[in-house]
This record gives sequence, structure tokens and C-alpha cells, in this order.
Amino acid sequence: MLYFSELKGKKVETEDHVEIGHLEDLIFLASETPRVTKLLIKDKFKKNIIIPIDYLKKINRVIAIKKNFIFGELVENELHVMRNLLDKQIIDIIGNKVVRVNDVAIVDKKGLQVAGVDISLLGILRRLKLENFLLKIYNFFNLKYTARFLSWADIQPLELSRGRVKLKIREEKLEKIKPEDLADYLEQTNIKNIRRILNMLDEKFAVNVISNLNVNYQASLLRQFPKEKTAKIISMIDPDEAIDVLLTFSKKRRDDILNIIEPSKRRELKYLLFLSKTPIGDILTTEFITVQPNNTVREVIDIIKMETPAFYFLNNVYVVNENKQIVGVFNLHEMLLQSLDTPVYKFMVPNVVVVHLTTPEETVLHKMIKYKVQAIPVIDGGKHILGIVTFDDIADFVLKKIR
Repeated sequence: MLYFSELKGKKVETEDHVEIGHLEDLIFLASETPRVTKLLIKDKFKKNIIIPIDYLKKINRVIAIKKNFIFGELVENELHVMRNLLDKQIIDIIGNKVVRVNDVAIVDKKGLQVAGVDISLLGILRRLKLENFLLKIYNFFNLKYTARFLSWADIQPLELSRGRVKLKIREEKLEKIKPEDLADYLEQTNIKNIRRILNMLDEKFAVNVISNLNVNYQASLLRQFPKEKTAKIISMIDPDEAIDVLLTFSKKRRDDILNIIEPSKRRELKYLLFLSKTPIGDILTTEFITVQPNNTVREVIDIIKMETPAFYFLNNVYVVNENKQIVGVFNLHEMLLQSLDTPVYKFMVPNVVVVHLTTPEETVLHKMIKYKVQAIPVIDGGKHILGIVTFDDIADFVLKKIR
């Protein structure tokens, strides 16, 4: 058995010893039998070239290929080992949990084939060329440390970049993962892949997963469903969350969906929508700061010192892109654990809990309690931050209404 980390970077030359470049990646067919089909090589001019595996002669100290090779290109259902598997989250459908790929195992069965993945510390150390050093230490103390290997048949990638890829699924195993855990990991992928995973699940379990997604993901997902399916999901999730999603829709789509929902549920949702017309602008504060994803901890500290001397409250720092749209958040404690030169995108939380000006006050409080946050940003339709609401402000506001 070979590991990808042992192959990456190997010199590639023809059988008559003409150097071509170094191995950059392996391309494989994403199927029940993931056969390696092509080599991705970075040539002497730092350009990537693809050579079909049929031209491979042998793998030894170097990778030798036939001298009369021709270039190839990607076709349907082909993926890269490094780009699409290595360091990605996968579902271990035997252990019923989400794990990370630290290395990829390759076997020679009438041609190279992806056998599975290594999810252990050894996988990382192997890539750092430290595996033998660790094993020597373990041997010295008469200890044993083995790789944790999952075969291809026992995993399910959470993210595949090419939408047409189809893999064998054992959906009953996915449903043994906690809905909130599956939702957390689905938020690290794209909407297309979220839909693909949800379509594998039992309807009630899928709705439970959807209800644990961030409202931005919920809204983006439900906008792509037919109105009948959206109405069914809206009627099954928590009413407060349903209102927050409905408020992101146009009035026409919102009305179309409500008209399909059964009468008693429709009356409840319409009442909550009526309440949602009460704005939270009166308790909004503009005492917040934003930074760019590439700002370092040192730069953020300088920004805080310069912009926040008069602030009454500062716990979180929000991250915005070049269009001023919110893309992440981090708290001061997390920032202080980093080195001064660390850019914030490396430790920010990308899935920010947000509300809108039209979100009911009770819903804002409910979200703060549910997600254990002390402040929550209020955004407009373009994902620009209008201000923040703190726990104290919203709690006082709701208590006054109750009295």
C-alpha cells in the first residue's frame, strides 16, 4: 500500500530519463471502484499538465512514464485526491461521525486505486516526513501506534466540487449522526451539496437538520425548493425560525407558501409575522467594529485601540469582505490565543448568527439563548451590518413589553 503523501512531489521522468516535472496530484474516478485515471504533474515551467495513467511504467525512486505519452484532460466524475479528499471532512458511516482526511491510501489492483483514507495522527506526520521519527520513539518505549484507516466503502465525502459525481450511499448511517452535528458540517460546504446530502435522508430527520442550519443557509436552501416542499418544511420547523426564513422571501413567495400551509399553522405564522413588524431599531447600537479577513491579530489590536475607547461593550469582532458583507465573527478571547501575525480568517467562525430589522424581539432573545451569544448583528438584505443588539438590551426590551 502506498500513501499519497509518499507520492506527492516525486520526480516524474520518461523511461529514457527525460525529466518532466514532479507529481502534484492524482486524478481518480469517483465511483464504487475509485480507479486512478491520470497524473497531475507540475512541469519544469511550473505549469500543470495531465498525463493518463495508461502511460505509467513504474513507481520507484522516481515515477517513470512511457516516452511517447500524450496529454489528457478531466472528464465527468473525475476528482483530485489532494483537492477533493485531502484535509476534507468525511462521514465515517461505520463510526457514525464526521472525521478529517489526513492522508489517502493507494493500492495497486490491476492499476492504481484509492483504497481509503488515514484519519490518524500518523497521516499528518507522514505528510510532514516525521512518521518514522514518531514510530522510533514508540518502539523505544515498547508502545504501539497504528494508523486509523477507513476503506473507501466506509466513507462518504461531505464535499465534492463536481456536481455530477455520484457515490454509493448508506443513508441509514447518516441518520445516526446528531442533526446539529451534521448541520454544523454541512454549513462548511455549498448549497448544492447540502441539498444532495439532505435528499438521502428521511424527511423528518432532514427537517431536523435544516432547523439546525444557520438562517442564511435555511433561506438559501428553501428558495431553491418548489413552493410546495418549502411550505411543508416551514410548517415543520420551529415557528420563530420559520418566521425569520419567511421574512427573507419576497411578499409574493411568502404569500404563496402561506396559502399552501394548513389553516391552523397558517394563522399562527401570520400572527407571528404581524408581530415581526415591530422593529428593533430602537435598541440597536452602532458600537461594533469590522475587520478584513486578511487582517492580522496585531492589526486588529491596533484597530481596537484606535476605534473603541468610548465603547460601552465589546466582545466580538465582525469580519466583512470587500463589499462590506459579513463573512465571519470571532471573540476577543479566541483572538488572544493566536499569534500576532495570524490572519483572522484562520480562526474566525464563518457561520454568523444574524437577525434583521424585522425580526421579532422575542426571536432575537430566543436566538441569543439558543446559540449562547451575548450580542447579535442586525443585517440588511445585502448582508451589511446595520448594528448589533446585546443580550442586556433585548432582555430589558422584552421584559418591559411583558410588564
